[in-house]
Amino acid sequence: MSRIDARLKSVIIFIHRWIGVGFCSLFLLWFLSGMFMLYCAYPVVQERDRLDRASVLHPAAIRLSPQEAYMQLQTRASPDRVRIDVFDGRPIYRFRFGRDESLVYADNGAVQDDFPRDLTLRIASAWSGQPPTAARVEEKTEEDQWTVSGEFEARRPLRKYSWPDGEQVYVSAVTGEVVQYTTRAARMKAYLGPIPHWLYFTPLRKHGNGWSHFVIAASALATVAAILGIVAGVWSYSPSKQYPQVKGRSSIPYIGSKRWHMILGLVFGPVACTWAFSGMLSMDPFPQLRSATPAAMSTPVTQALRGLPAPASAFTAKSPEVALLELGSDFRAKEMEMISFAGEPIYLAAAGPNETRIVPVHGQPVAQFDRQSIVDRLRRADGVPELEQVRLVTQYEAYYVDRHNTLPLPVIFVQLKDRQHSAYYIDPKTAQVVQAFDARSRWNRWLYHGLHSMDLPWLYRHRPIWDIVILALLIGGTSLCITSLMLAWGVLRRNLRRTAASL
Repeated sequence: MSRIDARLKSVIIFIHRWIGVGFCSLFLLWFLSGMFMLYCAYPVVQERDRLDRASVLHPAAIRLSPQEAYMQLQTRASPDRVRIDVFDGRPIYRFRFGRDESLVYADNGAVQDDFPRDLTLRIASAWSGQPPTAARVEEKTEEDQWTVSGEFEARRPLRKYSWPDGEQVYVSAVTGEVVQYTTRAARMKAYLGPIPHWLYFTPLRKHGNGWSHFVIAASALATVAAILGIVAGVWSYSPSKQYPQVKGRSSIPYIGSKRWHMILGLVFGPVACTWAFSGMLSMDPFPQLRSATPAAMSTPVTQALRGLPAPASAFTAKSPEVALLELGSDFRAKEMEMISFAGEPIYLAAAGPNETRIVPVHGQPVAQFDRQSIVDRLRRADGVPELEQVRLVTQYEAYYVDRHNTLPLPVIFVQLKDRQHSAYYIDPKTAQVVQAFDARSRWNRWLYHGLHSMDLPWLYRHRPIWDIVILALLIGGTSLCITSLMLAWGVLRRNLRRTAASL
């Protein structure tokens, strides 16, 4: 080896060593929490949770038509979305205007524009199934561990209701909605998995930009450390076994912890590198490469399917109570949204996640929209490029995959003949786009989700193979970090001794 090569190798090892000394504890934390992340989720209230806990709509309780309810708002603005569900035991219309929502009771036309404590207590009690008298209430105007992200800002102040068994329900005093729900077990799991893995600790996370920059920097350093470690390991490895050892010759120049660190680094270093890099990508460090959001991508397709929004008056010909009666007693609808398909007014009723029925104002209930009608509508629509590919997807695939099996099946796959080769997965039960990809988001799918979550369709379909593979890699990475910690302590101890000796 030349003198220049030896010096370069020394520099690589030096940088790798000191990054490891400074961040080995953090890297170990990521691997350990990653094991829990497989089965422990951060508490979050999703639409499916709201639907699971919602009450059933009763036709007899609905006395106002959508048009009559809309008239109570005394506005000329056109709502973006209209639906009816049950709120505090009564049917209520929800009119969405941009980010704002107006509520009108469907039984007497009263407008619900404030949410006093007794009302939010009833809402929290109904959600948890716990007696309201046993609840302890706190007014939350600032972040806590479970409401630290920016999505809660517009909903503050929050009222946090806690029960002796550990259940906690957060209700917005602005919207009257349950915005967060935790149990003692869910909080414990979050502290083992998502919170340490995402560095989601309140003092850091509440400073959004600072938290983002720290995670990006730490992930970048982890990536650099892994790359340099792999380079140093490959450079030091001798296939001809040139290094003398006590029991013969070896391909590895080290003994003890260093030897194990090199072996584990050569085996698991590439995985540590890809996980660190893909974790950095989750924070969107390259805005110039950012793809359009699925919602933004779907706008022209959604507009083509929906057509012009149907006004509230278009539903006068068939009232919501009649639509519910047409569904029959076997379908226990919990909400109905007033939508349009190709400009025709339609009630979209939901009884649970992926459990919907279509009730046309001028027709009988059906389970789903005609698939060919969806495709034909897109082919004829202005503003939608020519369709390059259309097919029916009956099982999860590379760009449509879900480990928890919550995404609907079957769906219609449509790819457009545009520059980005935009692709959409459309649920025929709702005529809504459930997934969307373009050229940039395809890269993100593989560089982030593919590398970080190993969400490969074949592995997902053959569990527990996926679990075994991920756990084996995480255990290997954990072992690598433990040897890093041992070596880091050795380096620090030697330096502390030298410092003490020089004093």
